[in-house]
Amino acid sequence: MKTLYLECNMGAAGDMLMAALTELMPDKDAFVKELNDLQIPQVNIERTTIAKCGIMGTHMVVTVNGEEEKSIDVPMHAHTHSHVHEEHEHSHEGHTHAHGHSHHHTSMKDIEHIIGHLNVPEKVKEDAIAVYKLIADAESHAHGRPVEEVHFHEVGAMDAVADIVGVCLAIYKLAPEQIIASPVHVGYGQIHCAHGILPIPAPATAHILQGIPIYGGRIEGELCTPTGAALLKHFAQSFGQMPMMAVEQTGYGMGMKDFTDANCLRAIIGNTVEGQEQTGCHGAVQEMDSIIELCCNLDDMTPEKIGFVTELLMEEGAFDVYTTNIQMKKNRPAVMLTCMCAKEDREKFLTLILKHTTTLGVREYTCKRYGLKREIREVETIYGTVRVKAASGYGITKEKPEYEDMARIAKEKKISLAEIEKEVYKNLK
Repeated sequence: MKTLYLECNMGAAGDMLMAALTELMPDKDAFVKELNDLQIPQVNIERTTIAKCGIMGTHMVVTVNGEEEKSIDVPMHAHTHSHVHEEHEHSHEGHTHAHGHSHHHTSMKDIEHIIGHLNVPEKVKEDAIAVYKLIADAESHAHGRPVEEVHFHEVGAMDAVADIVGVCLAIYKLAPEQIIASPVHVGYGQIHCAHGILPIPAPATAHILQGIPIYGGRIEGELCTPTGAALLKHFAQSFGQMPMMAVEQTGYGMGMKDFTDANCLRAIIGNTVEGQEQTGCHGAVQEMDSIIELCCNLDDMTPEKIGFVTELLMEEGAFDVYTTNIQMKKNRPAVMLTCMCAKEDREKFLTLILKHTTTLGVREYTCKRYGLKREIREVETIYGTVRVKAASGYGITKEKPEYEDMARIAKEKKISLAEIEKEVYKNLK
């Protein structure tokens, strides 16, 4: 499976994402020219190569009428009446743009009109508008105003449109089958905007990042912007460690600020096999996917009722259900019920467990599952056809006749399981 992994150890911003993905393009300069040829109003995009902590990468300079959007972090020890307030400030996505002349503002309707008339595939337009709507909704929530009343400063709005369209077009061209991102480093401290000094992450950013794993870390400053957060939320199907993959290309998107750590976002594209199958240490094939275990302790249910629950969960599609004998408080003998299922089935099995057991709470654990590559074969015997489970990998091959088939034939032919099993293994090739 073609996989794009976004490593956000230094947060995420629209220009950093666009820069990292541009590095994955067959012709980087041609891609930047294609973006400029879209003629986003007053926008010019330039690709430069810079180094951060000795690592070379791409930095995208997006200017609107010759001006570049910048953010102003406020050191924790600084006085809030710093000289910065003497400048004219216009906010966009938690950043401050300081300058000495006026600009008009742009509404979400204006943004939709601009994106809708760009010469890009419809999928790119749909993605770009959806991303910008996440930003508009977050700004609406942060400021307590309807989305239609949210207006963006022209420089910030066009800057974000360029970043968002650039990322959406790059992803469209790269066409990954899945996108995974790391937990997002957001930084800590304060940032200056038109409304005053705000905490990091800025309110709009924090709203967009709901449900996404984030951490403050040890870097003082804004590392994740609303544009970066919205792009991650829209495109990433999951967040976590990089899966095992055969890497084809790596791109580094550089931020403007300098820190002790390399201020870059890394994009890695490569291939996994369906189910994240990878080549093992001995040329074997192993499967790796994330599953969850839902567990609860039961000390007041009869064996019959526990048996009913385990059968029900299996019938509903759980990977496995089992019980473990445990000793609870007051020396009560009890059982721990464990249900293994897919992440997307969490709510279904959680509801079933709470409904059909006496527990008042359920624990969840995320697990990585490894296994051999499996297939079902049919073996013809003198008694009939028997399915055989075959598994291979790590230089290992395993084959096992399907019990249900052997049991059916044993009953029909009035023979023992051992006889039919012997016949199956005799005919295995």
